[in-house]
Parts: sequence; structure tokens; C-alpha cells
Amino acid sequence: MAVRFGKRTLTLVTAAALTALTVGTGAAHADTGDDTKVLLKGSTTASYFWDDSSGRAGDTGLPASGKPMQKKLAASPSWPLLTEGYVVYKGKKMPFFVGDRGPGNPSNNGIMLDLDAKTFADLTGGTFNSRTLGVDGVGGQGHIKVDYVITKWGEGVGKKNHPVAFSTGAWSRMDRNPAEPPQILAEERTEQSPEVKSAPGSAGRPIAAPQPDVETAGAAGALALVGGLAAVGGAAFAGRERITSVKR
Repeated sequence: MAVRFGKRTLTLVTAAALTALTVGTGAAHADTGDDTKVLLKGSTTASYFWDDSSGRAGDTGLPASGKPMQKKLAASPSWPLLTEGYVVYKGKKMPFFVGDRGPGNPSNNGIMLDLDAKTFADLTGGTFNSRTLGVDGVGGQGHIKVDYVITKWGEGVGKKNHPVAFSTGAWSRMDRNPAEPPQILAEERTEQSPEVKSAPGSAGRPIAAPQPDVETAGAAGALALVGGLAAVGGAAFAGRERITSVKR
């Protein structure tokens, strides 16, 4: 004998399963934990600088972007100007945007990011010295190892990928093949249920299998539909070289 579902019961259960699916698929791209999309992640050695066009401490003038020297303004040997992101050092997170070119020669030795002196001071617990344009209270430390995250690429010339030395000239060429954004974590992918498939060209995004006709399905078919939707939801849920006299 066929078992009949009350329409309201079936509707509520199906709606709950669809809600789980909608919520789950929203986490299928890499992010920072604050809904900011991650375009690139990596680590490098960072130095610091402060070019305020005063001519002090060997600075060479205003930053290449035309933006005035300020906190959060960083220099990159290859990323497009006005690229945005943040760095993390010993648990401290600080935002930055690329407003200048550099470091110059130090980038040949793996120093691929020049933070403004005020941001460097905040990260290291030092104090920006407005007279010397340096950072006091860090024992002469001029380099730190940081993790970086890019959240927005600038629109002009420059390499939209892991940084390369200034001497390569990558900063002067338009990059029309940016790095692929990081995928979801491997452990999240392995937790996906068999009902979730990845279609060709879908970049690993889960898609649901074809759904049966609810109107003609019996009790077993309706249960399978709701269970499949819940499983899908659960799976988805689960131009210049600047070299300053500041230590680098």
C-alpha cells in the first residue's frame, strides 16, 4: 500500500534541506574568515620604508602610485599598484595596499615586500621615529617573515601572482593570466558525500544530481529526494626602483 505524505510536512522538510544546501555552498571558496575573498596566499620577508618626499633618510620622493606616504601603504617589486591585502606576523594582522615600487636590489635576495614604517612598528611592537623615519625599540630589526594574503588586484601593469624581483621587469608588464584563487581545504573536499559531483569546468564547485519528479514519486522517492538534498547541504557546508637607506 502506498504511503502518503502530508503536503505541509513534505514542504517543510524539503525547505529545510534546501536551506542547508544554500548555506553550505556559500563556503565553497577560500576566504579570510570575514567574507573577504582570497586571491593569493604566501609568505615572504618584509622590510620597511618611509618616503615622504622630504629628502630625509635617503628617500626618493613620493610613491609611484601618486598616493601620499601613509600608514598601510606598501611597496612591491612586481604586484600591480593599488593591489590590496593584508599581512600576518606573530598573530597580528595588518591591512596594506600597494602604493609604490620596491624593494629594488633586496628583492633579488627574497625580500619581496616593503611595508610602511608605521605598519612595521605596529607589527613588531616598535615605535615610528618621525625624525629618522625609522622604527625604534626593535633592536635594529629591519626584516620580518610575514604571511601575506591578496584580496584585490590592482588594474594596471604588474604580476598578479607570487612576487618576483624588481629586476625581472614584471612590474611593467600587463598580466592577463592571474593566479588561480586558492581552493577549499582538502579536508573539506574529502568530506563531500557521494551525491556531490564536480562538473567539468566548475572549478571543484559541488553540484547536485538530477532531482526526481516529486509529484509522481512515491514515499520512497520523496524520502530519497529530501535525503539527497540534505546530504548535499551537509557536504557543502562540511616604473622606478627605489632603494632607501633604511635597513632591509
